[in-house]
Amino acid sequence: MADADALKRLAAARALDFVTDGMRLGLGTGSTAAHFVDLLGDRVAAGLKVVGVPTSERTRAQALSRGVPIATLDEQPELDLCIDGADEIGPELALIKGGGGALLREKLVASAAREMIVIADQTKHVAMLGQFPLPVEGVDFGIAALQRRLDAAIAAAGCAGPGTLRRTADGAVFRTDQNNVILDYALGRIPDPARLAAALDGVVGVVEHGLFLGLARRALLAGPDGITLLEWNAGA
Repeated sequence: MADADALKRLAAARALDFVTDGMRLGLGTGSTAAHFVDLLGDRVAAGLKVVGVPTSERTRAQALSRGVPIATLDEQPELDLCIDGADEIGPELALIKGGGGALLREKLVASAAREMIVIADQTKHVAMLGQFPLPVEGVDFGIAALQRRLDAAIAAAGCAGPGTLRRTADGAVFRTDQNNVILDYALGRIPDPARLAAALDGVVGVVEHGLFLGLARRALLAGPDGITLLEWNAGA
């Protein structure tokens, strides 16, 4: 069986089939998206003309190092395609994202694209979201009060689980590229993602959360037997 990193690269390579000359691309963040940016750099070096809007400073630096032309979302507010990974992929291509801490910019870029394609290894495909902790990005003023409001909203949405303030390996509070903090909620299961998303959206102090609903239209899942294409159309 191919190792996980090889499968991620396989999914990233398949996503290049959807990229055409002249596209404005949203460039995701994370280990699988990094493979895509790396392979895209090879295509750009061979003559492909694209412009990328990165979802993090980390992706921005990688794209520049690989020779991929980049722009800001202000410069390119409408994108043709966003390619990004996911921490979990559930029914109707509902996603949990934000394990890498870039969920706010990732959701902004995905929302600006005509289409979002998710790339992942097949282990990320689940019957129900929730095993991966759900990131919630918030302001750093009154964290204890924010967590109390979040706990109540999450319980009202039919979920339960501890929330922890994300920290770096050296124990410092993790900061996003927007200088916000992240609370990770180990919920175990999310039976109604839309209900939970609506509850989180109503909490004062929440900047964004890691539930990406109705954004992805395709998912490319790599496994030992190759690529599986999942498609979902909300209007179908």
